[in-house]
Amino acid sequence: MNELYQIPYEYSKTGDITIGEMTTQFDFLFDTMSFCEHPQTAVVNELMAMTKNYQHVLSLVFAVNQINKNPKILPNISLGFHIYDNYLSARMTYQNTIKLLSSDNMIVPNYNCERQNNLIAAIGGHNAEISLHMANIFGIYKIPQIAYSILAPARNVKIQLPSFYRMIPNEANQYAGIVQLLLHFQWIWIGVIASDDDKGEQFLHTLLPMLTQHGICTPVIEKTLTLSDVLENPETLETLHAITFSIINSSTKVFVVNADPQTIACLKWLIYLYKQLEDIIQVSIGKVWLMTAHWDFSSETFHRDFDVQVFHGALSSAIHSNEVLGFREFLQLLHPNLPKGDGFIRIFWEQAFNCLFSDSNGDSENSNTCTGQEKLENLHGTHFEMSMTGQSYSIYNAAQAIAYALQQMLSSTIKHNSGRLDPPNFTPWQLHSFLSSISFNNSAGDFVSFDENRELAAEFDIINWVTFPNKSFLRVNVGRMDSKALLEQRFSINEEAITWHSSFNQVLPIALCNDNCHPGSSRKKKEGEPFCCYDCVPCPDGKISDQKDMNDCFQCPEDEFPNKNKDQCLPKVIIFLSYTEPLGITLAFVALSFALVTLWVLGIFIKNQHTPIVKANNRDLTYSMLISLSFCFLCSFLFIGQPHTVTCCLRQIAFGIIFSMAVSCILAKTITVVLAFMATKPGSRMRKWVGKSLANSILLNCSFIQAITCAVWLCTAPPFPDFDMDSLTEEIILECNEGSETMFYCVLGYLGFLAIVSFTVAFLARKLPDSFNEAKFITFSMLVFCSVWLSFIPSYLSTKGKYMVAVEIFSILASSFGLLGCIFFPKCYIIILKPGLNNKDQLIKRNNM
Repeated sequence: MNELYQIPYEYSKTGDITIGEMTTQFDFLFDTMSFCEHPQTAVVNELMAMTKNYQHVLSLVFAVNQINKNPKILPNISLGFHIYDNYLSARMTYQNTIKLLSSDNMIVPNYNCERQNNLIAAIGGHNAEISLHMANIFGIYKIPQIAYSILAPARNVKIQLPSFYRMIPNEANQYAGIVQLLLHFQWIWIGVIASDDDKGEQFLHTLLPMLTQHGICTPVIEKTLTLSDVLENPETLETLHAITFSIINSSTKVFVVNADPQTIACLKWLIYLYKQLEDIIQVSIGKVWLMTAHWDFSSETFHRDFDVQVFHGALSSAIHSNEVLGFREFLQLLHPNLPKGDGFIRIFWEQAFNCLFSDSNGDSENSNTCTGQEKLENLHGTHFEMSMTGQSYSIYNAAQAIAYALQQMLSSTIKHNSGRLDPPNFTPWQLHSFLSSISFNNSAGDFVSFDENRELAAEFDIINWVTFPNKSFLRVNVGRMDSKALLEQRFSINEEAITWHSSFNQVLPIALCNDNCHPGSSRKKKEGEPFCCYDCVPCPDGKISDQKDMNDCFQCPEDEFPNKNKDQCLPKVIIFLSYTEPLGITLAFVALSFALVTLWVLGIFIKNQHTPIVKANNRDLTYSMLISLSFCFLCSFLFIGQPHTVTCCLRQIAFGIIFSMAVSCILAKTITVVLAFMATKPGSRMRKWVGKSLANSILLNCSFIQAITCAVWLCTAPPFPDFDMDSLTEEIILECNEGSETMFYCVLGYLGFLAIVSFTVAFLARKLPDSFNEAKFITFSMLVFCSVWLSFIPSYLSTKGKYMVAVEIFSILASSFGLLGCIFFPKCYIIILKPGLNNKDQLIKRNNM
C-alpha cells in the first residue's frame, strides 16, 4: 500500500530496539479532501517551521546517544529511534503512527515482513489531540506511549488509555498553583484568555470555578480565534478588533493565558493588530501575563520582528527542568551536513537563520546563503535555546525511563530464564509492569517516577521571563508549586527575584476592582457589583483590622485594646491605687495625719483623765473609741498599694470590725447616758444596769456579731486579687474581688444598722443637760457618719478602678474624722483653751442654771 501523503521529514537511526517519537516541527494548511480522486498531498500554504521545537528531536537523539554510551544500561543492546512529524494534522498523525508500526516505506498494518526496527515504545505528542490520535493506534497493540502534552487527552487516562503515560505532572496541580500565585500577590481582579475550542472550554471549565471559590473575579474573559478561522472568514476581523481593545484597554492588569501555541499565536496577532490600528511603533501594553505550562516563549519565523518586550516580566508555570551535562556541547557540534538521516535539520537551519542552502529549492528572493557555519547560540531565544527546555527535558526523561524499564525487564527475564533473551523477541506489552513502577535519578540528579495515574510525580516551576531589546530573554526560576508536598511547602516564591514589566517601575502590580482597604477598616460589598468590588468602612469601636482588605474586624484580646487608628492592639496598663501616684500619696498622708491627731487627742485625754469632762460619760469607752478611730484611719493603708491575697482579705474585714467597735463605743456611751439619767429618778430600777459592765457588754457583743459575719465571709467566699479586663478600655484594673457581694453588703448593712441605732438613741437624748452628756455631739457626729456612708454607696457603684478604692478610703477618712471632730474636738477645746470650765463647780453651776 502506498502512502497517502509524501512529506519527507523524518529522522531515524537503527538499533536492536527502536524508540519512536511523534514530534511537532512544521505546520501546513492542508486542502480538504473531496474523495473525487485518489488522495494525495495538497498543501494550501508553504511550510511554517516551529524552530524551537527542533530541540524536541535533538533531546531524544542526545538521550539515545547517552544510553548507548553507558555500559551500565542495556549492555550489548543498542537503542535506535525513528522520529516523524505530525504537522498538527490528525490524518498525518495517524499515517505516521501507522508507519512506525509498518515495514519501511510501506503502510501495511499488522505486517512485519523484513522489518528491521523493533519498536518497543513511543514518545509523543506535543498536545492532547495529537497524543490521543497516537493512543488510538498504539493502544490496540499495547505499545507504551509516553506523552509530553500539558493537558491529558482523556479525563480518566489510566482507564480509558491503559497504554498511555505522561512525563508531565497532573494539570490540576498547575491550576491550584496558579490560584495560589494570584492569592499570594492579592490579584483578585484578573482577565482570562483561552482558545475558542474544546481545549479552551476545558481550561475555563476547570479554572473559573477555582477562581470564584477563592474570591477571584474575572471581569474579562476572551476566547481567541485560530489563524485558519481568520483566513477562512474575513468577517472575523471585527471580532478580532473587539477582542484586541477589550484586552489592551481593559483596566485589568493581570491576564491568565492558556498558553497553547494556538492561543499565543492569536495573542501576538492581536498585539500586532493593535499596533497597526493605533499606528504605534513601540507599544507598552503594561500587563502581567500569567501563562500556563504550554508557554515556551517560542516565535514562528514569520514573527521574527515581533516585539518580545511586550511579554517582559511575564510569569509562567513550567515543567520542572534541570541542566543536563553535555547537552550544550552536543548542540555546539551540530552541523547541517553531519547528522545522517536527519530530515529536519536543513529546513530548520534555513528558517532559523533566515537563509537558503545553495542547492535548496526555496524562495530565490532570499539573498542570504546558508554556510553551515552559523552558530546556534547566536539565535534569539524565541527561535532556539541552548539550554534544555521543559518539554525537551520531558522527552529526555521519557527515553531514560524506557531504557531503565528495559534494563529491569532484561534483568528479570535473564533471572527467570537463565539465559540471554534476544531483543527481537521483546514484546512491548511486557514493558508496562516495569515502566509503571520505574524510579531512578537521571543524569541531572532529578528523581523520576510515575504516580498512580501514570503521570510524572513532580512539581511545576514558576518562571519569570525577562526580555531584552535585542530580542533575547532570560528564564528565571522564582518558585515552585507542588500539590503533593506538605501544606506549608506546596507553594513557594521569591518575590525579590521577580522582574516586572517596565511600566510598573518594579513595583508589585495591583489587580483589584478598587483600592485596598487599609488596616483599621474592613470590606463591605457594593450592591450590584461583582463580589471583588467593595467599599471600605472603619472598624467599630473595640475592634481592629491589622491587614489590608480584611472582610471583618476582630476584637483585641482581653489584655489589649485598639489604638487610635484601629489597626493595632496595644497592651493594657495594669492600674491600682499606688503609693507612687499623687492620689495615693495624698490619701496616705491624710490617713496618717488623722491617726496622729487621734493619738494626740488620746494623749490629751489620758493626761487629763482625772478632770470632770474626761471622767464624764465613761472614760474607758472614750479611750476605746479613740483607739478604734486611730485604727480606722490606719486601715486605709490596706486599700493603697498592689492588692495581694492577704491585703484583700484584711482590708474589708479590718474595716468592718474596727468601725463596728467605734460605732459600738458610741452606742454604749449613748445608752449609758440615757440609763444614768433614768437611774437618777426616785425609785428607779435602772440603777442596777448603770456601770461599766453594761457598756463593755454592748461594745463586745456588737463587735462580736460583726466579727462572726466577717469570719463566715472568710470561710465561704473570701476576697481575692482579680483583674478587671472589661470596665476600662485601655487599662486592666487590679482590684480585690469581694468574693461574695452579699457578705460585703451584710457587713456594711450591719455597720449602718449600728449607726442608725446610735443616731436614734442620741437624738432622743439630745435634750439632757449638756454638762453630763454628749448626746448632742453624738447626734451630729452620727448624722455626718450616716451622710457620708449613704453617699458612699452610689459613688462606689458609679466609679471604676483605683477611683473606686479612693472613694472608699475617702469615706473611711471622712466618717472617722466626723466622729473625731464632732465628739472630741469640743472637749479638747475646753481642756486646752478653757480649762476653767473643766471643774466640778462649773459643771454643777451649769447644771443648776
